[in-house]
Amino acid sequence: MNKLRLGFSRIPIKWKLTLWSALLLFLLFAAYNAVQYMFVEKWMNKQAETNTQEDMREILNYLLEKEFTFDQSELTAIRSFLEKVNGKNQLIRVLDEDGAPIIVVSDDLSEEWVNAYPASSLAATGSWFLDQNLLLMRSPLTIFSFNGTIEIVRNIEDFEKLSSAFFRIMLICCVGAIIISVIGGGLLARQLLKPLQTMNDAMIGVKQKGIQERVQLNENKNDEIATLMKLFNEMMDQLERSFGQQKQFVEDASHELRTPIAIIEGHLALLQRWGKDDPAVLEESLHASSQELARLKGLVQELLALSRAEKEPAYGNDQWPYAKQTIEQLIKNIEVLHPDFYFHADLNLLSRVEIFISEQHLEQIILILLDNAVNYSGESRKIELCCLLGETDVVIQVTDFGVGISDHDLPLVMNRFYRADRSRSSASGGHGLGLAIANRLVKRYDGSLLIESKLHQGTSVSAVFKMVTRN
Repeated sequence: MNKLRLGFSRIPIKWKLTLWSALLLFLLFAAYNAVQYMFVEKWMNKQAETNTQEDMREILNYLLEKEFTFDQSELTAIRSFLEKVNGKNQLIRVLDEDGAPIIVVSDDLSEEWVNAYPASSLAATGSWFLDQNLLLMRSPLTIFSFNGTIEIVRNIEDFEKLSSAFFRIMLICCVGAIIISVIGGGLLARQLLKPLQTMNDAMIGVKQKGIQERVQLNENKNDEIATLMKLFNEMMDQLERSFGQQKQFVEDASHELRTPIAIIEGHLALLQRWGKDDPAVLEESLHASSQELARLKGLVQELLALSRAEKEPAYGNDQWPYAKQTIEQLIKNIEVLHPDFYFHADLNLLSRVEIFISEQHLEQIILILLDNAVNYSGESRKIELCCLLGETDVVIQVTDFGVGISDHDLPLVMNRFYRADRSRSSASGGHGLGLAIANRLVKRYDGSLLIESKLHQGTSVSAVFKMVTRN
């Protein structure tokens, strides 16, 4: 049994569908034919019994009406009437009270059956289907002092022949149904599996040619398989974008890491050749190498922060009720580092709510937004912070009035290592990872990061968090 199941499991799905559909169609057709055959056979038997009953009724009515006493002088008239009533392949007998035949009328039907079914073995009244395709019907007859039995025996061989012919036709039709069901099942399976074969070809193409391969869609179809094909294409689009981002990430990371490493390597080579004997060159090389090492350390830390932001899950109990105090303390720290900037904060609404985020990540997000605002303020020295409350969200908005972002660069600024102005960003010490880290941290808590900007007019970044209202 297990071998049979194992063997069946190895059959291609096309043939499985063909076999199952063919078997189902055959069983349905066979069941229909079986019911039809039984109905026809029962109807023919009933029809034969009905015709015999009509003959029996006609004979009884005639004999009772004429009030025959079955004397020898009346037997000729009775026989003549019975011969008229008798049909083909039928026998009529009149039996006395002892079961002995008085009159026998037959049309191509012998009395051999009597030996197998004598009068004493059957009741005096009723109908029976006997062997040798015979229908026997008996009815009592009482006229004055005569007590006897009318017996009609009909050969229903013609009905049996018709039934057999009908059965053979059904068998032939069943064989034809098997052939048609196999062909139809194969065509049906082929039609159903055609989209899956298309997907299989697309997957093979992806394996051989790359992830740019797609399934060709039929716009006129909107069934489950068409939906699956659309989902496959969407998945491949997302995968291609992800691979593209990963490739870009590796290229940008390599570029960012290569520059400080090359500078440090150059200074070390200079010192190794002759610079270690010159105090001025030694001091300059050590200073430059320290700066590049600090830059390299900062880049690695940002990469690790981005990796943690993408992998670590949020926890349901990460609620921080002191967001206002945390942000105000951050502003004070930033003011120490940038005394020439003016920070205007309106965060009173934060006192009413709790934010669904941890204190550490809130500090990290706001610090990234403030640092970006400072770096890209240009000639402006004003930065604004405000808080807005929705029904279920709280928005913390950081606005600067500096260089702004062009419409071309705006959709890309949250990509890793992307910088609208690389020369200015490098001069300010940025690596293009800050907004990517902030965006991932906000999304961890089911929030969102929105950016609005006009070139040379300023930028407004809104961090949207889930809100927990205080009782």
